[in-house]
Amino acid sequence: MNERDFYSERQETKPIPLVCPSCKKEDTYPIRWMVRTKKNELPRGASEEDRKHFAAARSYMVRVDELVACRKCRKRFELTGQSVVLTGTADPSLREQDPENFGNR
Repeated sequence: MNERDFYSERQETKPIPLVCPSCKKEDTYPIRWMVRTKKNELPRGASEEDRKHFAAARSYMVRVDELVACRKCRKRFELTGQSVVLTGTADPSLREQDPENFGNR
């Protein structure tokens, strides 16, 4: 069974404040994320190995955009930082983290 069978996917755009490394201007840019949410139940026809993988699966977000163009100097700069963010965690203290805080600051 494919890993994509365990998740429902959708694209989401989040505004993230970034600083241009060339002109040092801070601005908010729309960054695209692929949100993969774990399905509530296991798909039909799953083997015992698939059940183990599904039990360990967690919801997460993957950043789609890798480059951003500065609005002032128009130079493109690469996004650094975390490109994968876990969203559905069992630990409540980790659930409070905002994925918008991961970026070029």
